[in-house]
Amino acid sequence: MNKYIGHPLQLWGVEEMRLIGGKGDGMRILRVRNAKGLNFEISLDRCGDISRLNFKGDNFGYFAPCGYVSPKYYDSKGTGFLKSFTAGFFTTCGLTAVGSPCTDSGEDLPLHGTISNTPCENYSYWTENDMMHIRLTVRDASLFSHKLILQREYICGIYENVITLKDRVINIGSCDTPFEILYHCNMGYPLLSENAVVKIPSSEVKARNDHAKEGIEDCLKMEKPQRGYEEKCYYHTMSGKTTVSIYNPDISKGLAICYNADELKYFTEWKMMGEYEYVLGLEPGNCLPDGRDVMRKSGILDIIKPDDTRSFTVTFEFLTEDK
Repeated sequence: MNKYIGHPLQLWGVEEMRLIGGKGDGMRILRVRNAKGLNFEISLDRCGDISRLNFKGDNFGYFAPCGYVSPKYYDSKGTGFLKSFTAGFFTTCGLTAVGSPCTDSGEDLPLHGTISNTPCENYSYWTENDMMHIRLTVRDASLFSHKLILQREYICGIYENVITLKDRVINIGSCDTPFEILYHCNMGYPLLSENAVVKIPSSEVKARNDHAKEGIEDCLKMEKPQRGYEEKCYYHTMSGKTTVSIYNPDISKGLAICYNADELKYFTEWKMMGEYEYVLGLEPGNCLPDGRDVMRKSGILDIIKPDDTRSFTVTFEFLTEDK
């Protein structure tokens, strides 16, 4: 115990809050702070995703124009998802659909699925061996349809600027179920600027469309905010233990995202350099954001069988020097 302080919250800890007013009214938030300058918020009513994150005084994520939006305002029709897409440091997309709205096997699927607009059922947090643990459960299930459970745990060092995300998805139903998940990590200003250095150690890069192909040589080069910018997506091929990073010398800070590319086989770079819509998506997943129907036709749609599980670990390391 630290004899210099009266309560751990003097230096670090987890605090529970509720938002008041606007479309985020009533939303449950966990504010997590360590003793080394890392602060982030877990949105319990939005899949336990990280909505805002600040490292040593600088913001790292992109916070969309809609701000905080409660699931009660979620629009599942077509691209209605964007009306409540806070983006934040990361948004979970899935669990049975990711990417473009489509119809697959007679099922109408909205943009990026519904899990990010689903509240968690329970949560707990505790401290052990100088590590803060936050654990929660999200249920993605309905009658006569899929029945999936997401068990999520964050582990954050009190004296170490690392967040480890551990996810476990279980099919508790009796039918084979399409399974898609994508970690939509959204880099924002001031971490993201035209001077940011982005490293993606891919063996191959493909453009999503002809528009993106025009800029594929400069896909890792960031630009100033531009009026009328049209988004560009690039698909990077990697394998084994992989580290993707962004570092901005203007603030002498950066982020490394570490994961196993043999488990999350696809990586999407979403480059959006628009005015007020200035964001870089670094997105590991088990699918591409082209719609579930395309994944099925391509033969790469993952199917999770009854009682089967999928487990993923993504580590976020916060840097004060280039990596």
